[in-house]
Amino acid sequence: MSKLIVVRQSKFRHVFGQAVKNDQCYDDIRVSRVTWDSAFCAVNPKFVAIIIEASGGGAFLILPLHKSGRIDKSYPTVCGHTGPVLDIDWCPHNDQVIASGSEDCTVMVWQIPENGLVTSMSEPVVVLEGHSKRVGIITWHPTARNVLLSAGCDNQIIIWNVGTGEAIITLEDMHPDVIYNVCWNRNGSLICTACKDKFIRVIDPRKETIIAEKEKAHEGARPMRAIFLADGNILTTGFSRMSERQLALWNIQNMEEPLTVNEVDTSNGVLLPFYDPDTNVVYICGKGDSSIRYFEITDEAPYVHFLNTFVTKEPQRGMGYMPKRGLDVNKCEIARFYKLHERKCEPIVMTVPRKSDLFQDDLYPDTAGPEASLEAEEWFEGKNGDPILISLKNGYVPGKNREFKVVKKNILDHKVTKNTENSSPANKSVSPTPSAVSILTVLSGYCLANIPSNIPDELFLSQPRPSV
Repeated sequence: MSKLIVVRQSKFRHVFGQAVKNDQCYDDIRVSRVTWDSAFCAVNPKFVAIIIEASGGGAFLILPLHKSGRIDKSYPTVCGHTGPVLDIDWCPHNDQVIASGSEDCTVMVWQIPENGLVTSMSEPVVVLEGHSKRVGIITWHPTARNVLLSAGCDNQIIIWNVGTGEAIITLEDMHPDVIYNVCWNRNGSLICTACKDKFIRVIDPRKETIIAEKEKAHEGARPMRAIFLADGNILTTGFSRMSERQLALWNIQNMEEPLTVNEVDTSNGVLLPFYDPDTNVVYICGKGDSSIRYFEITDEAPYVHFLNTFVTKEPQRGMGYMPKRGLDVNKCEIARFYKLHERKCEPIVMTVPRKSDLFQDDLYPDTAGPEASLEAEEWFEGKNGDPILISLKNGYVPGKNREFKVVKKNILDHKVTKNTENSSPANKSVSPTPSAVSILTVLSGYCLANIPSNIPDELFLSQPRPSV
């Protein structure tokens, strides 16, 4: 008698991946060879940023998405670091702002021109100095404007107010060894970390307290990763004592035992998880693998359901993951990856096959938009804000009336005039106060009216324009 196999119903069961045609890849890129387990690539609806090999320092490329094909060797780079760049992250609230962490122990924040770079950029908007060893992890706060977290090989986590250039919170005695990764929860009230001491920790950064932890979340010696899911649970990737790669799910109310553990395979590349909170699908990409596995997370046992594997011939050196608002909803695209090879970047599109041309609202619930729900000061004072959601029904349209664009243009008009008058190197030194004001304005998208009345206009406008 034949055995009845019950297949679990899911709209994501038939998701399929497809690499784009060659002419839509980004070719002739010298991807960084640094032995560091970050993704080496960051993407948003405007640009793809890739950490590259650079002589005499660290650099990364910023390419407008449409700039595919062969990238000229003389293409401008962002090149202000004096050591290799280890991690980069686009600001979720401003598609022209990116932060980078480097072996030179600094974090830098860059304002990229509207249409990309025309000349190489070596002057960041702000340099954040506070780590004593290389900075390998950079991640922006999901809902508060101008809040940036960095973690270094000094085993410290620093949370910065980028608008003022200050380190507001320093978590220095919580991790006795190298931190492998840090992830914010959905509203940015908590972080979770994976550390070389094999602990997963859940931390309230503003109270500077560990609220939950698990020793030997994965028993193997190789690096782990931990990410928050939308429901507050934590998904971890790591290695068993027998060096099998694993995926585990944890409830932070009780970290004694995982809700579930899935054995993946016996490869030795670190697994990088990418999570979509709208669909509860998690994509697992191993460094050095040639596959992307994807799973659906549900709130009933067995919780983690394998969906499929996308396989290519070439191994991946890193991976960028597009935010939901950058996807093509007309093609039922639910994820897009930017896979780094040795010499190129190849977009991979994940699609749900549907016959209808109508908007598929079950695939695209409202998603996090680019608007911040809190200012930095509010978050540091203890407030929380959920992501401000937007509909993708007509595709993502960047806000045409976002005030900072108009104001930024006006500010830069003034700065250009000033800059031509004061172009000698001596005049490039800037006093701290106007620096703080201009950074806050450029990054926050505030209009001039919102600047405190006690700051005179001439002070505000005295900044030289950042070189681009």
